Amino acid sequence: MARSTCTFLHLADVHLGYDRYDSPERSKDFFLAFRDVVQRYAIQNRVDFVVIAGDLFEHRQIQPGVLNQAQIVLRALKQAEIPVLAIEGNHDNRPFGVKTSWLRYLADHGELILLEPSEGEQGIHLQPWSEQTRRGAYWDLPCGVRVIGSQWYGSAAPKSIEQLSAAIRQLPPGPERVVLMFHHGLEGQIARYQGALRYSELLPLKEAGVGYLALGHIHKSYSEGGWVFNPGSLEANSTAEWDFERGAYRVQWGDGGPQAELVRDYYQRPCQRLRLEIKGKETPEQVAAALLTLAEGSRPQEESPEPIVEVRLVGQVGFAKHDLDSRALQRQLQQVTGALILLFRFEATPLELGSAAITLEEEGQRLQIEEKIYTDLLSGHAHYRKRSIELAHLLLDLKEKVLDGQEESEVYSHLSSTFLEEED
Repeated sequence: MARSTCTFLHLADVHLGYDRYDSPERSKDFFLAFRDVVQRYAIQNRVDFVVIAGDLFEHRQIQPGVLNQAQIVLRALKQAEIPVLAIEGNHDNRPFGVKTSWLRYLADHGELILLEPSEGEQGIHLQPWSEQTRRGAYWDLPCGVRVIGSQWYGSAAPKSIEQLSAAIRQLPPGPERVVLMFHHGLEGQIARYQGALRYSELLPLKEAGVGYLALGHIHKSYSEGGWVFNPGSLEANSTAEWDFERGAYRVQWGDGGPQAELVRDYYQRPCQRLRLEIKGKETPEQVAAALLTLAEGSRPQEESPEPIVEVRLVGQVGFAKHDLDSRALQRQLQQVTGALILLFRFEATPLELGSAAITLEEEGQRLQIEEKIYTDLLSGHAHYRKRSIELAHLLLDLKEKVLDGQEESEVYSHLSSTFLEEED
């Protein structure tokens, strides 16, 4: 007899073996997050089972150490007698025509249950999980939940949903509570994501009896309609994801339907953004000093893990980009912040009319050179040649007003009054 309440942990996008920034410590973060969230929310606060809705691994081909990371966590769950059910995502799926994958390897060795539909001329077929063959597309758990697996369908997802819905309707009677693992994203959740599904395209699954759609793929948590849930990735895979709410869903499913709580209190590497805006008057030395002062005030407490720090230089610069020794500055910023990884973004734009390349320390010399540049430019135009000196002075005056932050209306008023005085 099925229990009145069933509890499970929904994970996705673990990305073991993440290798950007060429940092072994950063790669290890993804393992530590996986191990910690499982220990806290599946083993210590016991659940009936765990689902991994795709992308357990970052790559299809993995190093032995990455496989070992997966086995450490999966064996802890097995020792606690908590089954793990998984599907392949776009990162770790087997290419077309390839018969095996590392998830298949783990399934064949009893580390997890890989639920996979089979496909034929008539569409998708769902066979029950067999302990003998270690193959199957769905499993009815003793707690009264049927879990169904799918594959990475990519652009064919809408058509595959229709076939999955039809195949689910043809299944023999079983638990009324049905979980489907599906690795795909819903539109409107993040920008610049092509091929996302519309909510209406998911509804055939609900009509077929799916009460909890366990999504993966998008690294931001969201839910829709009380039955569609995406936990997001356990760790941020890029700076663009630092502000995403993400984690794992701990789900209790009783008579009132699934109640999913997003849990986020587990090991994660701290990330920090620093931003300096400049106006174009500063020398490279002044910019470097200002950045180091900004970084000094952001140093974390000693007991915190080394953060990942992004430093952005924005605004306008009055010198050429190569005049700032970005590599040396990056090393200094990393030392000051105590960062594991320091990302320096030079996003400032140069001033116009040639003054951006001037890096003289003496303001008087700078103004003389700028005046000569403006005068030479204006003298090259027949219409302005006779007034080149006074117009050069006007340009210098206008530039200083803009750099001082004066409103456009004030600058325009000054320009207008200057020409009116000349006409009088």
